[in-house]
Amino acid sequence: MTQLDGPRLLPADGEVRKLVILCHGYGSDGRDLIALGEAWAPLMPHTAFVAPNAPLRCDMAPTGYQWFPLNSLEPAERYIGAEAAAPVLDRFIDQELARYRLREEDVALVGFSQGTMMSLFVGLRRRARLAGILGYSGMLVAADALEEAIAATPPVFLIHGSADELIPSRAASDAAELLATLGVPAQFHICNAVGHGISPEGLELGGDFLRRVLHP
Repeated sequence: MTQLDGPRLLPADGEVRKLVILCHGYGSDGRDLIALGEAWAPLMPHTAFVAPNAPLRCDMAPTGYQWFPLNSLEPAERYIGAEAAAPVLDRFIDQELARYRLREEDVALVGFSQGTMMSLFVGLRRRARLAGILGYSGMLVAADALEEAIAATPPVFLIHGSADELIPSRAASDAAELLATLGVPAQFHICNAVGHGISPEGLELGGDFLRRVLHP
């Protein structure tokens, strides 16, 4: 099975008590999201950040990576892709827990776009509850099958731009509403006039969420 790795940001004193795993979007890489850790690090002492490169090279962006191919926009294709990539991310989480000798409740997942799809897909299916899942500009994969598959109910915060040209902002509200019916403490926020990206407002709100779930 593919081994994931990517840029890391460690606390200044080297003491890791909490961990944030950042899952990038389609065609990007870990360097793109580790900048989020640089912005949030002052809020969360003793927190490490790691942004693994997805397991597959991206045909549409040769210097980037993908969690799964996007050859089709059909929901069934997204499910097949996410299911295939899930064991790789799942094992990476286990390895990071062992690396830093942490518990599941010490770890949060953050995703952007396809990385949000993977964070939700994996985080809601792990047997033990993670500290939380923060998702930007993404969506639930195989939402209609989640009731049977869900195994954990970590807090979830979904942030989306109202002007997202790739994934409509209603994906965030629809996902949060469904998750709430399944016992997941989920919330969402729509950033006005923001496209498929992370705004300063979204960055601040995401940092507040992570600080709350990791340092209660």
